[in-house]
Amino acid sequence: MILEGAMLQVKEGMEHNFELTFQEASKIIASMEGYIEHSIHKCFEVEGKYLLLVKWERLEDHTIGFRQSEQYEKWKTMLHHYYEPFPIVEHFQKIEL
Repeated sequence: MILEGAMLQVKEGMEHNFELTFQEASKIIASMEGYIEHSIHKCFEVEGKYLLLVKWERLEDHTIGFRQSEQYEKWKTMLHHYYEPFPIVEHFQKIEL
């Protein structure tokens, strides 16, 4: 399992519309092969800052399966205009201790 983490900074005054649009866009990512689950969290300290966490079965399910799909183009159209600056997206693997 891979955990995708994305810091999203939404433009000032667009938070409400972003949240509504994200709710609709969530259907896109949830339909992708290898998708497990996702959650989004709003920051207490920084206005307009969100943390998106997505669990994927494999790294390639996100980097190739989703990012190179027609569905990703729709995702981009729906969401990317809300961000300034563009999000930092990284992938993490759980360490068993």
